[in-house]
Amino acid sequence: MVRHDLVQEESGTTVLREVALGRPPSRLRRWLIGEPLATAKVAEEKVGKLIGLAIFSSDALSSTAYATQEILFILAVAGAAAFGYTFPISIAIVVLLAIVTLSYEQTIHAYPDGGGAYIVARDNLGELPAQIAAAALLTDYILTVAVSVSSGVAQITSAFPGLFPYRVWLSVGLVMFVMLINLRGVRESGSIFAVPTYFFLVTMFLTVLLALYRYLSGTLGIVANPPAMEMGEGVAVITPFLLLRAFSSGTAALTGIEAISNGIPAFKEPRSRNAGITLLWMSGILGTLFLSISFLSVHIGAVPAETETVISQLARTTFGGQGIPYMAVIVATTVILIMATNTSFNGFPRLSALVARDGFLPRQLAYLGSRLVFSRGIVLLCIVASLLIIVFQASVNALIPLYAIGVFLSFTLSQAGMAHRWWKIGHIPPGQETRERGSTLRHEPGWETRMVINGFGAFCTAVVMCVFAVTKFTQGAWIVLLLIPALVVMFRSIHRHYCQLAASLSLEKHGVPPPVSRHRVILPISGVHRGTLAALRYARSLSQDVTAVYVSIDAGEAEKVRTKWETWGEGVRLVILDSSYRQMLGPLLDYIEKMDATRQPNEIITIVVPQFIPRNWLANLLHAQTAWMLRVALTLRPGLVIVDVPYHVD
Repeated sequence: MVRHDLVQEESGTTVLREVALGRPPSRLRRWLIGEPLATAKVAEEKVGKLIGLAIFSSDALSSTAYATQEILFILAVAGAAAFGYTFPISIAIVVLLAIVTLSYEQTIHAYPDGGGAYIVARDNLGELPAQIAAAALLTDYILTVAVSVSSGVAQITSAFPGLFPYRVWLSVGLVMFVMLINLRGVRESGSIFAVPTYFFLVTMFLTVLLALYRYLSGTLGIVANPPAMEMGEGVAVITPFLLLRAFSSGTAALTGIEAISNGIPAFKEPRSRNAGITLLWMSGILGTLFLSISFLSVHIGAVPAETETVISQLARTTFGGQGIPYMAVIVATTVILIMATNTSFNGFPRLSALVARDGFLPRQLAYLGSRLVFSRGIVLLCIVASLLIIVFQASVNALIPLYAIGVFLSFTLSQAGMAHRWWKIGHIPPGQETRERGSTLRHEPGWETRMVINGFGAFCTAVVMCVFAVTKFTQGAWIVLLLIPALVVMFRSIHRHYCQLAASLSLEKHGVPPPVSRHRVILPISGVHRGTLAALRYARSLSQDVTAVYVSIDAGEAEKVRTKWETWGEGVRLVILDSSYRQMLGPLLDYIEKMDATRQPNEIITIVVPQFIPRNWLANLLHAQTAWMLRVALTLRPGLVIVDVPYHVD
C-alpha cells in the first residue's frame, strides 16, 4: 500500500509526496548483504561499548601482533645485543599512547558528531589543514587494511610455511571477505567481529600471564630453533639514529587510536560518554599487551623474521611447542589482524562521506547504501587496499614505512586544532556561546590545562612524525610524503568543480528563461520498419519540424528506403547521405554538426534514435549501438538533446 500526501503550497503549486518502496534487491544481493534497511532504523543500528570495542578497537589492539617485531627488525641492524633496548623503547611509546589518548578523549566530548582530526582541523585550523588531515587519515585507513591483512596472513604462513607462495591472493581474498561483512551493516558486522576480538584478548592475556609466571618462576626458557635472523645493512653499533628508527617503527602500535573519535555517531546514547569509555578501555588493553609482549620477547630471545612472527615464537616458547594452545594463539592473532581491517572499513567510509559532503570528494561517497552503511566507500577501500597488497606482495616489513606518517600527521593536526579550540573557549565570556560547524563553544573552567595537554601532545606527535619521515624516507616514506599533497590537490580540484557547477546552476539573478524559438528534430534511420515508425511518432509529438536522415552505402538499399518512406513517412522530409567511404557514423555526425552550426538563438535540436531492445540481452551485441555512439560524440555540445526510442522485439 502506498501513502499519498497532498500539500498545497501558498504559491498555488501542488506537491505530492509518496512513500517509495523501490525494487526488491536480487536474491544474490539479499544473500550476500541482507535485506535493505529503512532509514527509520538508523537508531537500531547503534552499538554499545562492548560491541564498539570490537568494531573500532580491533586495529589498535591487533597492532600488538607486529609492533614489537618492527622494533626488533630495526635493532637487528646492530645485532642481538641491541634487543635490550626494546622494552625501554616500548615504555616511551606507551607514554606517547597515554598523551594521545587523553587528547582524543577530549575530542570525543567536544565533537559528539564525530569526524576526528578532519572536523577538528576544519573548525579550528582552516580548510587546508583539514584537507591535509583527511588525506592523511584516508591514506592511513587504506594502509591499515593492507598491513593488518598481510600481517594476519604472515601468522598463517608461520604455522603453515607451504602457504607462503600464496600469501598475496590469500590477503586479497580476506580483504574481500571483510568487505562483504561490512556491507551487511554496522550492528551485524560488529556482532560478527566481537567473537574473534574477545577470543584474541582472552588467548593473548592467558599467553602473557602464563609466560610472566614462567619467567618469574625461572621455567620460561628461550625460543627453540629460532628462525634465521635477518640482518640489515649498516653499522654494527647502537646509535641514537638507530634508536629513533626503532621508536618510529614501534609507534605502529598507536594506529587506530583515532578511529573511535571518527565513529562516535555509531554509539548508543549517551554516545560521547560511551565512546570515551571505550577509548580508555582500548588504550589500557593496548598498553598492557604491548609492554608485556616487548618484555617477554627480549627474555625468550625472539628474533625478527618474515618466515616466523614474534608472536609465534612467544606462543610456542610459552606453551612448549606447537600444540593446541599454540594453534589457538595463532588462529586468534590471525583473525584479529584480519578483523583489524574492520576499523578501517568503518572509519574510511564515514570520513570520506564527511569530506564528500563538504564537496572535496565525489558526492556519491556521501550516500548511505541499502544496509545504512556507506557502501561505495567500503567498496572503494577494498579495491585500493587490494591493489596495494598486490604491489607490495603482502610484505608487512615493506608496507610499515608507509604507515605511520599519515597517522601522526593526523594526530598532530587534531591536537593542534584542539589546543586552539581551548584557546578560543578561554576567550569567550562566561554565559555566552559561539556556534561552529562541528560544535558549540562555551567558556569552561580549566581550559588552560586542557590546552597545555593538547599542545604538548601535538608537539610530541609532530616530533615522532618528523623522526619517522627522516628515518624511513628512503625505505618508502617518500611515497606518502608525495601522496598526501597529491590527494590535497585532488580534493581542491573536485571542490573547484562543484563550486563552478553550483555557480552555473544557481537561480540567483537568473530571471525568466527565454522561450524556445524553434525545435528541430533529426531522426536517423537504418531502414523503414516498425521501430522506425515508433520513433517517427514520438518525433512528431515533439515538433512538426522533423527531418529523417539515412546514410547510404548501397544505392539499391537507398532506393528501397526512399520508396518505403514515401508510403510510411507521413510526409516527413527524408535526407539521404551518400557515404563515399562506406562510413555510417561519420556522415551522420557531419550532418548534425552542420545543422548545429546554423542553429538560431534559443533553438533546440533533438536527435531521436530508434533502438532495438531484444528479449535476450546478449543479442544487443548483434546490433549497432548508434544511440550510444551518438551520445558519446555529441554529449558535450550545448543545445543538442539525444533521445532513445526503444522498440522491444519479441
